[in-house]
Amino acid sequence: MLKILNTGQIRALDAYTIEHEPILSIDLMERACRAFVSWFVERFDVSNKVGIVCGTGNNGGDGLGVARLLFEWGYPVKVWIVKGSVPESIDFASNLKKISNHVEVNEITTAADRGLFHDRDVLIDAIFGSGLSRPAEGIYSQAIQCLNETKACRVAIDIPSGLMADAHSKGSIVNADFTASFQLPKLAFFMPENYRYTGEWFLVDIGLKKSFIKEATSDHFFLQRKDIKRIKKIRKKFDHKGNYGRAMLIAGSYGKMGAAVLASRAAMRSGPGLLTVHVPQCGYQILQSSVPEAMVSVDEKEDSFSVVPDTTQMDVVGIGPGIGQHKDTGEAFGKLLKTSAKSMVIDADALNILSANPDFQKMLPPDSILTPHPKEFERLSGIWRDDFERLDKLKQLAAKLNAVIVLKGAYSTIASPDGKIYFNGTGNPGMATGGSGDVLTGILTGILAQGYSPIETAIMGVYLHGLAGDLAAIENGMDGLIASDLIEFLPKAFKAI
Repeated sequence: MLKILNTGQIRALDAYTIEHEPILSIDLMERACRAFVSWFVERFDVSNKVGIVCGTGNNGGDGLGVARLLFEWGYPVKVWIVKGSVPESIDFASNLKKISNHVEVNEITTAADRGLFHDRDVLIDAIFGSGLSRPAEGIYSQAIQCLNETKACRVAIDIPSGLMADAHSKGSIVNADFTASFQLPKLAFFMPENYRYTGEWFLVDIGLKKSFIKEATSDHFFLQRKDIKRIKKIRKKFDHKGNYGRAMLIAGSYGKMGAAVLASRAAMRSGPGLLTVHVPQCGYQILQSSVPEAMVSVDEKEDSFSVVPDTTQMDVVGIGPGIGQHKDTGEAFGKLLKTSAKSMVIDADALNILSANPDFQKMLPPDSILTPHPKEFERLSGIWRDDFERLDKLKQLAAKLNAVIVLKGAYSTIASPDGKIYFNGTGNPGMATGGSGDVLTGILTGILAQGYSPIETAIMGVYLHGLAGDLAAIENGMDGLIASDLIEFLPKAFKAI
């Protein structure tokens, strides 16, 4: 898993690389500049007039190195240096000497002119790096505002200037369209509030020491495909359905049987040996015809879940999709919590019942998996002031409930009870459609039944859910994507890992 390091660790990583490679700091800067330029020239051709706005620290030194290299590639380049209170770093001064006779260099020392960058097609932001600890002020703030007011495409080197890597940011911040981050992502990149600043971000490998990264401690991780490959179990020749677990889904109510069908089909596509679906009477024929691979348990009530089925032979129970919040349903859910000691997958209406009944939360089986969207999570945790506080609340709730919590959305965030956080990079905006969450519930239920740990289940299930969505979007586009497409492409997602 790709570790997400804090700013102090990133500085230490740079220093460790310089000492143990060994390499001079100016040569490491040159390597970073060349890596950035390799990324840049693949996306912007030489017809673009490029402006590079630099501070006077090492991030500005990166900008000057990039200016020289782009000039050598044939790009029309201009440089602006924001001369504020930050002293010139040694490497900045060294790179400035290298371009002084080749590239036009301008200084911004007083109030910045609003039309300063009007003739540039692309603006590269190199004012501040990831070590920023307070809001941009004075001439820096003015320069950032000028950057943001242009029609040019904005590209940030490592991190948008004004954005803090490890905390909520205030003040003037560059609104980048693209961010090329050196070696590792920053925690700030995964916060919804920062998307308007980072735009689409990419990782640029600059050869920092892998041995340091391996030994560094972190509670934050970015999931990669190889992580899922390591988790996935290989089926053996003489295995039978008894080896892959028994799962039960409690789902559906009158008018919401589609949720039960989606969750059930997704569960079956995730590989459990046997699946039983408990539905109200109105859903019996629907399930038998829509999911013939599943067995059906029928509730006493015609239109809702009201009676706890026998779960003694089950390895996992998933509950929530489409069950509604009827009084009988809430009472039955409470009885289920009292009688079941095995991990559950809890979603949708079951989460709303859980948030409305705090006593139910105390009865949760250990290592259950909860899958709230942001509003459902707010009902469980309370409101937050910013996304970093939301992340703290997520960690606290996972520890309090001794549960794995999947906070759904872009970069779906998985919190384990031990305080570790895993960000998922698969998925796309086309999945923002009714039923996607029901599919995820089915996937998690099907995987958990097979003997995976709850955290392994969440990591693998969320990744595959998003990957299925990405594969569906490649074939069908995002605009017309529906939840059923995720189930259709789920086997291809499994095959891809």
